[in-house]
Amino acid sequence: MNIREMNELDFRRFWPVFEEIIKAQETYAFDPDMSYMQGYALWCEVPRKTFICEENGQLLGSYYIKPNAMGPGKHICNCGFMVAPQARGKGVARAMCQHAQLRAVKMGFRAMQFNSVVSTNEIAIRLWQEEGFSIIGTIPEAYKHRTLGYVDSFIMHKKLAESDRLPELA
Repeated sequence: MNIREMNELDFRRFWPVFEEIIKAQETYAFDPDMSYMQGYALWCEVPRKTFICEENGQLLGSYYIKPNAMGPGKHICNCGFMVAPQARGKGVARAMCQHAQLRAVKMGFRAMQFNSVVSTNEIAIRLWQEEGFSIIGTIPEAYKHRTLGYVDSFIMHKKLAESDRLPELA
């Protein structure tokens, strides 16, 4: 697997995956009717960095990394991960999560937080816990799942660095 920074051409290839995931309304609290340009801005322009994961030219997934907050909270990052349907169960999310953690430390982040992991997304929850993330909070009925109705979301967190002597946030 090759993970590298995403460009606009890559996002064009990724858009069908992105669109399918948001329209499913099972994991992301994004507007399912979002336009391509809105999706591009959200996934590629707002984050500090966005990456694509591919193998032999085949798109496997993507993730972004950005500060979770501003000012005194900018040392904690937030990431979003999407895996192409044909690549699920092949270690893509784990590879991207491990890559994201390394990149986060290099970028000066001390921790990573997922603000809203849908409680029914058991595969992701198990993976994040295997990667050292803890559920630090539950938001009751925070997500309106397309088929299950209102379900809880979890806030998950992992400390990435012990030292205050990290690279400057870029």
